[in-house]
Amino acid sequence: MFENSSEEMVYHKLLLLYILKKSDMALTNSQITQVVLDTEMINYFSLQTLLSELVETGLLTTYKESDKEFYTLTSNGLDSLEYFFSRIPECVLEKVGAYIDENKSNLLEDTQIKAGFVKQSDIEYIVNLRVIENQSNLIDLNLNVSSEKQANMICNNWKQNASDLYGEILSLLIENR
Repeated sequence: MFENSSEEMVYHKLLLLYILKKSDMALTNSQITQVVLDTEMINYFSLQTLLSELVETGLLTTYKESDKEFYTLTSNGLDSLEYFFSRIPECVLEKVGAYIDENKSNLLEDTQIKAGFVKQSDIEYIVNLRVIENQSNLIDLNLNVSSEKQANMICNNWKQNASDLYGEILSLLIENR
């Protein structure tokens, strides 16, 4: 399929840009890894190198939130993908597109429930809990707790039960007492 390894590298970079475009959201390294390994498109070590190169060349950018690093397309990345889109075989587009469509809720779930905390002092931690839908906050709750153990427990419980807890909080706030 490829005449040389640089042509294959360009193809794989385009594929990564397409994955981010098709998913229509920022993805963590582990989410991108899941997509490429499950679709058997790129091996793990090549993937890590390619992601670094895409960031270095300004086609992707990263940001950190809740101790996770997210990758997003830059405008240059989007322009490059649109310009060279025809180099990605249709069968690959279909395979990756189908995978993302089938697994988007799982990918979305990972990025839409957020929990983290910051140490303010030896006896004060600020816990931030969020649920995001369509890039809008449904809830953004900050709690002041007295220990790192409490902060961790709250974050873990939120990650496991956010939809139930959000519903309960909403019900409690709406109820007439």
